[in-house]
Order: sequence, then structure tokens, then C-alpha cells
Amino acid sequence: MLILDGTFPAGQPLPAERALAEWFGVSRGSIRDAFRTLEIIGLLVTRHGQGTFPQKLDVDRLVAPLASVLSYHYELQDELLDVRLMFEPAVARVAATRVTDEDLADLERILDAQRKKLKTGRSAIVEVTAFHHVLARATRNRVAVSIMATLNDLLVESRKLRLKQKGRPGRSILGHEAVVAALRQRDAGAAAEAMREHLDQIADFLHHASTPVRHG
Repeated sequence: MLILDGTFPAGQPLPAERALAEWFGVSRGSIRDAFRTLEIIGLLVTRHGQGTFPQKLDVDRLVAPLASVLSYHYELQDELLDVRLMFEPAVARVAATRVTDEDLADLERILDAQRKKLKTGRSAIVEVTAFHHVLARATRNRVAVSIMATLNDLLVESRKLRLKQKGRPGRSILGHEAVVAALRQRDAGAAAEAMREHLDQIADFLHHASTPVRHG
């Protein structure tokens, strides 16, 4: 908290461990443990011979380690998917009432690029990420755009794995096409349902990917 509120500004070394231990009324070991945790998430950096320095809060520093963990822990992917099911159908619903012709043109361009990559067997992760960004942008809500950007960052590694699964890239396109069709009709209910079905398909792929194959 003292880093975030500027008490310990970025670029200036923190007080010595002993001083911090006395300040907080804890042992020096507790201070060292806290330092290690804050270094892992990118809020501190240790420079040998100079001290330990706070870093400016950067979402990328916080998101990247978590994104890596999510790739290998399916229970966390399930919980992230729960968040998406709460958030993204609502985004699609609002987007349907505010979407512009420019937004729709951008979404169509993204879909065209996805189709071309599907034909050549290339990964369309850039297009998948862009699709969800433009959808959030269509809400005209900066908070929604920011939340979607964070979700997109968290999903990079798991999307790389999913889009390698047989049949998944094609189903991704079908899901996106259904959302865009509802947006064109400005049908909020249909847009939310199309997004929910799209995410349900992702849940099915995640379930099959995490289920071990048993050999009799």
C-alpha cells in the first residue's frame, strides 16, 4: 500500500530491512518474505549494491505471471471462464445497442482474417484477441474496455493451447460469426446468448483437454 500511495516512490531505494521491521513491528524474515512476493509480481526490483527499489505499477507486470500459471492449472482456467460468463455476455448485450457501422466493419475484417488463417493452418490468436477488444469497444464504456484488455492478457497462453486443438479454430469463427450476426440486427438478447454459447463451447474444449485419456 505504501508503494501504491507513493510513500515509497519508484526509483528511490526502500529503507533497510531492520528499519522496515521496526516500522511494521515484524521480524526481518517477514520483511524478506514480503520483498520476495513483491519482486515476483513486479512491484520491487533488487539492484545489488544499491538496494531494493519500488517499481511503477504496471498491469503487464501483474498479469503476465498469472497468465503463465493459468496455462497449467485447469481449476484456475475454470474460474476465469466463470468470470467471462458473467462479463462477456453482458458486454455483447450492451454492444448490440451501441454498435456502429465502423465497429461492424472492423469485426468483419477480423473474421475475414480468421478465415484466411484457418485455411492456411496458422494461429489466429491475434484476431481472436482483437475480436473481443472491438466488441468491448462497441459498448462505449472505458471500464469495460479496460476489463476486457486485462482478460485478453490473462487468456493469451490458454488461447495458444486451445487454438491448437483439433476443430477449435473453426468453432471459434462460428461463435464469432453468431455474435456479429446478432450485433447487425441490434438484437441485445441474441448477442448475449451467442456469446454465452461461444463460451460454453470453450468450456467443453477445456473440459476435454483436462480429462486424462485412460487406456484399458
